[in-house]
Amino acid sequence: MPTYDYECTSCGHQFEARQSMKDPHLTECPISGCSGPVKRRIGAGAGFIFKGSGFYITDYRSDAYKAAAKKDSAATTSSGSSSSSASSSASSPASSASAS
Repeated sequence: MPTYDYECTSCGHQFEARQSMKDPHLTECPISGCSGPVKRRIGAGAGFIFKGSGFYITDYRSDAYKAAAKKDSAATTSSGSSSSSASSSASSPASSASAS
């Protein structure tokens, strides 16, 4: 059941009411002694509640997709490590030359 926000136009009392969407709008203030008219306010609504380990795009992928992605990441990692070793060997002579 949704929760609706109301506000009394006479006394300014704000309250919430749980109503079915088929129920008619409330018309009178619930405070005793005040029978002023109420108007429905625009509420913020409910937020999302995520439960579980997480909601990621990879949670629902097929096994074939996961295997292909694993191969691609392994190929990228192996090619990336060779270029980093080449750059470290190139920087070592320069650092020894500048130290002299």
